[in-house]
This record gives sequence, C-alpha cells and structure tokens, in this order.
Amino acid sequence: MVSTIIRSCLFFWKLEIPEPDYYLNIGSGNHSAQTGKMRAKIEEVLIQEKPDLVIVLGGTNSIVGGALAAVTLYIPVAHVESGLRSFDRSLHEEVNHVVTDHISDLLSCPRQTSVDNLAKEGITHCVHLVGDVIVDAFVYIIGR
Repeated sequence: MVSTIIRSCLFFWKLEIPEPDYYLNIGSGNHSAQTGKMRAKIEEVLIQEKPDLVIVLGGTNSIVGGALAAVTLYIPVAHVESGLRSFDRSLHEEVNHVVTDHISDLLSCPRQTSVDNLAKEGITHCVHLVGDVIVDAFVYIIGR
C-alpha cells in the first residue's frame, strides 16, 4: 500500500499535476468485480461532488465504471480516446471502449480512423477529431 502511494505521488509530481482528491483503493480483481467496485465508489464521489460532466480517458475498467456511474446519475460523459478499436471482443479494453463510446455524450477521437469506427457503429453526434492526448503529454514531458 505504501509503495503504491509513493509511486502515485511521484507520478503526479513528475507530471506537475495535482494529486487526486480521492483514492478509491479498488485494487486488482477480475473484470466484473473491479468494474462493479469502481462504479460503486465513483458513484459515491459523483453524488457528493455533483459535477456537470464526467471525463473518462482510455479503455481501462475504471472508465467504464465511471461512465456507467455517471450515466445512471444523469451526468453527461465525455470519452477521450473514443473510437479506438482492436475488433477483438475477448479483450476487456475493447469491450470497455465500445460500451463507453455508446453511452458517452461527447466523444474525442485521436485519429480519423477512430471517427470512422464510430460512424460504422452509428455514432456520429458530438464526435470530434482532437488528436492523441498521450502523444501530446509525451511531447510536453520531453520538452521539459
């Protein structure tokens, strides 16, 4: 636990971003258990904070947990890295991306193929080609 917190603190310090207000302490587990725990804990935070929008990034279990928690509380969801597809539904990340894209209100795509993937699934409203935030973060860190 202590080493996890130290690694977390170093991560925030090196990227010059503030530490999170909440640590959910979910830990590892199978996909369903982890997503369910994540959804419940995030819902508690959302009820307390009452945000106008929930932004989720990537394809981890936490994004689908966060997106589902937000949607059930009628809070709009913005998904960064929308439309990424491996077309392999045996991968949890693929399922997470597909589910999150279909329940999101605002979709930010890293490349044109992502926009095209969403269009093939019938998602064309509030889809934006914004570039790759991971590449942007890398360029920012290298520039420092």
